[in-house]
Amino acid sequence: MFFQQWFEAGLAQWSEVECIEAAMTLWAVWKMRNEVVWNSISPSTITWLIFIFVVSMALSSTFSRLNLFPKPSFIFHRSWKPLLLNRSSKLLPPTTSSSSPSSLNSFTAYCSSLTSENSTSIAPKTPFMKAQDDLIVLGIETSCDDTAAAVVRSNGEILSQVVSSQADLLALYGGVAPKMAEEAHSQVIDQVVQQALDKANLSASDLSAVAVTIGPGLSLCLRVASSFNLPMVGVHHMEAHALVARLTERDLQFPFLALLISGGHNLLVLARDLGHYIQLGTSIDDAIGEAYDKTAKWLGLDLRRSGGPAIEELAREGDAHAIKFSTPMKQHKDCNFSYAGLKTQVKLAIESKNVNAAIPISSASSEDRSSRADIAASFQRVAVLHLEERCQRAIEWALKIEPSIKHLVVVSGGVASNQYVRAQLDQVVKKNNLHLVCPPPSLCTDNGVMVAWTGIEHFRVGRFDPAPPAEEPEDFVYDLRPRWPLGEEYAEGKSEARSLRTARIHPSLTSIIQASLQQQP
Repeated sequence: MFFQQWFEAGLAQWSEVECIEAAMTLWAVWKMRNEVVWNSISPSTITWLIFIFVVSMALSSTFSRLNLFPKPSFIFHRSWKPLLLNRSSKLLPPTTSSSSPSSLNSFTAYCSSLTSENSTSIAPKTPFMKAQDDLIVLGIETSCDDTAAAVVRSNGEILSQVVSSQADLLALYGGVAPKMAEEAHSQVIDQVVQQALDKANLSASDLSAVAVTIGPGLSLCLRVASSFNLPMVGVHHMEAHALVARLTERDLQFPFLALLISGGHNLLVLARDLGHYIQLGTSIDDAIGEAYDKTAKWLGLDLRRSGGPAIEELAREGDAHAIKFSTPMKQHKDCNFSYAGLKTQVKLAIESKNVNAAIPISSASSEDRSSRADIAASFQRVAVLHLEERCQRAIEWALKIEPSIKHLVVVSGGVASNQYVRAQLDQVVKKNNLHLVCPPPSLCTDNGVMVAWTGIEHFRVGRFDPAPPAEEPEDFVYDLRPRWPLGEEYAEGKSEARSLRTARIHPSLTSIIQASLQQQP
């Protein structure tokens, strides 16, 4: 009785594709029963072989759970996984009319059609075979100060998007306070995820997988994801920012150059392929978003908005050449960024103008407001000029590596929503006969859509983990990575001014994926 229950439980986990595989194999064995090779084998032996095959199929879903991202399955080839583990997809044999005989021959024809040249085969043709089924992925984002969730289809349709902002906390602490941010995430994450499902009119059983940010990420995010008992995709936060442009611009193909600008990151990346990135430049101290946010705070602007749009609005009233700020790193012929020095210059200028940040801009006198506007405009001009110079050099380097590049993608953070930033970068791009791609502002800031879409991209090529067992601790599935490079550093981009903060730096996403590909048979 125990064996029967255990065996039936294993069979219950089969997908439709697995059932077809089993039927095809059994049919092949039956057809070969009259072949010479079988004449020397007794019928009882053949029966035992069939029995062993069925039992191994029943156990296959249990064995496959031992596979961890990004290594391949030792039961199935990894490019079969999108078909085998997507329970929401339906692959059914064709219905037969009364005029067509329901026989083994009709089933043979159906099986042949699955592997014909003019149809989609369920067997892998290449290691990167894309599943043709309609995937639905839930994305959960908790890497910084916003709790976000979204449900996205593999055809690019955004079924829902929910964001719980921590703007009040930002205003209270003058920036992101990690401990306070994590506590705020824990208070709303379950509600945010449920709202995303409700707005999409879906339940957990309709989902194909759950994607979560793990670099950086929070254990509570993994706890929520694992509760769905679905395949999980660990997502690199900055890769998600880069790939969301492929959702809004469906003709955006690899390779392309991506500029990622936010409060915590400045990154110039050559995206050669999914999971294959070359880092051309990065922040060696403060990012541009940090400089915008601090300048906005010192000028007494409304911190419930990000610094990018707040500075841009005030800068329209000022003279961009009123204050002579020095452009950072003029002497360094690389693509790295530094905004710490510019922040110091702005702080000194504000002190010299006797600007009192305690007096909000809405209550400032006309003379005081004019001084603040001049500082904002002068800061913005130099901050963006630094971006322009770095982007120009990055384009030159990228074209050496990949001459076929046609796009510069600008995404990530409130700074990427700044229209002045976009206008200036558009001039740089046009000068090099490239096309500027900027996702809508709602997808530039941290959001669940970008996580879900990146999850879809990786799920299609088999880079995901099976659903974790219920008894497994939440943090076992993924190693949370607070410092995780996106790609390998370009040789010419190694700056002499290198940050000393090297503790807990994980191998880059690109190196991990490339190593896993080399392990494929």
